[in-house]
Amino acid sequence: MAVQISTLYSYVRALPVTAGPLCRVRADFQRASVRFNLTVATGRSHLGGQPATGPLRGHIKKLSTSQATTAEAIQKSSQGNGASSRRWRRGWLLGKVTLGAVIGVSSAALVQSLHTGTVAAMARKVNLTSADGNWKDTKDFLLSLSVKDRRQYYRTTDFVPLDDIPVWTPSADGPKPGLYPRNEKLDQKISLYTGDITKLEIDAIVNAANNTLLGGGGVDGAIHRAAGPVLKKECASLHGCETGEAKITCGYGLPAKYVIHTVGPIAQGGVGEEQRKALRSCYDNSLKTATENSARSVAFPCISTGIYGYPPEKAVHEALATVREYLDEHHDKLDRVIFCVFLPTDKELYMQNLPLYFPAASPESTVRSKL
Repeated sequence: MAVQISTLYSYVRALPVTAGPLCRVRADFQRASVRFNLTVATGRSHLGGQPATGPLRGHIKKLSTSQATTAEAIQKSSQGNGASSRRWRRGWLLGKVTLGAVIGVSSAALVQSLHTGTVAAMARKVNLTSADGNWKDTKDFLLSLSVKDRRQYYRTTDFVPLDDIPVWTPSADGPKPGLYPRNEKLDQKISLYTGDITKLEIDAIVNAANNTLLGGGGVDGAIHRAAGPVLKKECASLHGCETGEAKITCGYGLPAKYVIHTVGPIAQGGVGEEQRKALRSCYDNSLKTATENSARSVAFPCISTGIYGYPPEKAVHEALATVREYLDEHHDKLDRVIFCVFLPTDKELYMQNLPLYFPAASPESTVRSKL
């Protein structure tokens, strides 16, 4: 217990705050540390002055007489001054630390309480409409929040939660046999969504970026505008991205927690083996980056099919095949992969080809299972 309190005290002293709410938190914690020593020294808990029990009793027996005498002197001094006594009892942190010390709350839980105070103090400083300030601090702050708490920083109000994105369900009477065998573990993991990818409230959206990662046209420009100027500052620190690779940033003003930036191949002169492998690498590396950062839901736009000239009717097969093969090996690491399309022609392509890569159970197997 003493080690836990010592750890917490070191944490508070390390906080780089000289004024404001955290300054008061630090002062309260210092008083709480002294009071914890009093508890251990005198053998009395803070709950009505009853004798301490449990793990504290072992600590009490180890204290020397001089430590106990010093602690009692401090306690009497504080009780002699009414204002000091009131200050002694003041502060949410004092209550949390002393009560936690008595009932055995872990130091990790108390550190989380401290961090909550840090977050509250910093919240007033976050400005996602300006590139001023330290993007690293802003990123750390936003990534520390729950989905509910992060919503106040979205730069859009009409976001779409994951639960509102329908799951694609294969039809048992599909017109073609599947190119891949049936895998029941992949059920409920695929979605086809028509709309704006910047509205999706999920773990990660994929950006069809250019090599600079500094924004551009199409979906790239839309993502940068929706996220705000801080996104560009973090992207600048990544020093570009090679074709087929993927790099991750915070989502900032987006409902998505992360943005995974990947650079698709230019195929205006035709599609060869080099372009095909590069496009598959975009999807594969984006999925790897998502799982490495514990993102369990990820949405893809149609990579390279715009001004980069990759024929949509060919790109859809590379996208579906790569996602299918990744999920076959890592189905436990992702809850949902969303193919986000904007044009009706792209939606039709996915509707036609999804059953080839994620087939339903055959009618014969369905009948046998019922029997």
